[in-house]
Amino acid sequence: MDLESNYEIGPTAEFIQSNKFTRVALQFPDELLKDAVRVVSALRAKLRTLRESNAEQNDDAPEVGLFVMADTAYGSCCVDEVGASHVDADAVVHYGHTCLSPTTTLPAFFVFGKTPISVPDCVKNLSHYALPNGRRVLVLFGLDYAHSIENIREKFAEVCGAESKPEVQYANVICSVMNPSKGRKVSNEVQGTSGSLTDNNSFGTVSANTYSIGGLVWKLPEGHKMDDYLLFWIGSNNSAFANIVLTYNGCEIVRYDALECSMVTDLSQQRKILKRRYYLMEKAKDANIVGILVGTLGVGAGKKVYTLVMGRPNPAKLANFPECDIFIYVSCAQTALLDSKEYLAPVITPFEAMLAFYRGCQWTGEYVMEFRDLINSSPVESRNFSEEARFSFLQGGYVEDFDPQGNGTEEDKEGALALANATEKVLQLRDNPNSVVKGTAKSGAEFLATRSYQGLDIHYDGSLPEPYFIGRSGRAAGYEDEKNGHEKS
Repeated sequence: MDLESNYEIGPTAEFIQSNKFTRVALQFPDELLKDAVRVVSALRAKLRTLRESNAEQNDDAPEVGLFVMADTAYGSCCVDEVGASHVDADAVVHYGHTCLSPTTTLPAFFVFGKTPISVPDCVKNLSHYALPNGRRVLVLFGLDYAHSIENIREKFAEVCGAESKPEVQYANVICSVMNPSKGRKVSNEVQGTSGSLTDNNSFGTVSANTYSIGGLVWKLPEGHKMDDYLLFWIGSNNSAFANIVLTYNGCEIVRYDALECSMVTDLSQQRKILKRRYYLMEKAKDANIVGILVGTLGVGAGKKVYTLVMGRPNPAKLANFPECDIFIYVSCAQTALLDSKEYLAPVITPFEAMLAFYRGCQWTGEYVMEFRDLINSSPVESRNFSEEARFSFLQGGYVEDFDPQGNGTEEDKEGALALANATEKVLQLRDNPNSVVKGTAKSGAEFLATRSYQGLDIHYDGSLPEPYFIGRSGRAAGYEDEKNGHEKS
């Protein structure tokens, strides 16, 4: 596709011009940076045309400043409001793959891109699963294929004919324009296949039969459940697809690879992720000190917890906090699953932390990726808390890590503070992990006191400071005193 269509130059210019923005940040992922210069040139030309056509109505319209953002502070799927604030931007245009996490301060316009797809071949494979047995099918897709869904729907209806009416549901895109608000609700504009979304609360399950995930939203007929449907995913094997596989692990899922024009039915590698995550939850149960990482402003702002705000965690960054036995990564759903095999301490999701820290909780089979859904629901079954010792599979013995004071109440275990309260329970060190001994609360400061190296020594013996002296000046390639020495020699 040509650049004008693929990057939606016209709609983007209309968005900027209609809202009278004067400073706009253009956020590109690494793989699209090669087109950034051409996109800026095309967008400037389109804005100039719109300004000239409206010159009679607004003679004083200023020229729009466009700023390209790369190497975002957090995941490239989230709107980088921090980077945009550095140039005092009025709005952000986000290009490429996105999780559609809500913005907090700036409006955003999303350009998903238009990846080519063979519609006839896709319809042929969809018919193979939907027509023979009248199977209920739900079509989900990567946002870069949203442009082709209406065409796929029409072609599939032609193949089925007037008599055949298979139960095939199609997801819609939540929105392409997002406006920040106190309630973090988004525009009710929906791109997709069946009109507009009437409920503004577009994140998580908004009603009994309405679901949303990864920027998609759909509504099932009354009485239908997700487990009744085969999920037909159109797109690549990326973080959005992994999110689908984990969240709806009770459904049969197939994937249509549009680039290879082939079906992928073996999802054993994706399902192995669940086994790995369960192992990490067992390690979290034995954690003494827990670090909470905020990996995106879209889901972490406003939470009154002791946090480490960190963009794109890596082993070197987290190694600076050796006192933490486990890290809880609060981020958007599509960046939450970190492969922490190379990390000194495991990195888990808030949902996994809830399962690990709540004594007596059982996993119901539901897997929650969205942090907003987690604090507004109870995806785990809570039993009565017991003061019996817990058996640790990793330590091979019994440990006792309940609240020694016994001050916990049912109200404390509910609501938005559930994760924080559960985390506080494990902020304790056991003197002997192989014996049943009540733990004593510890902190990072106390951990530092036990370390052999605590940084540079500061002497408080009352001695006067030493006189200063002038050091070298110049560049490392040749300091001034070195140059003088060379000249003399």
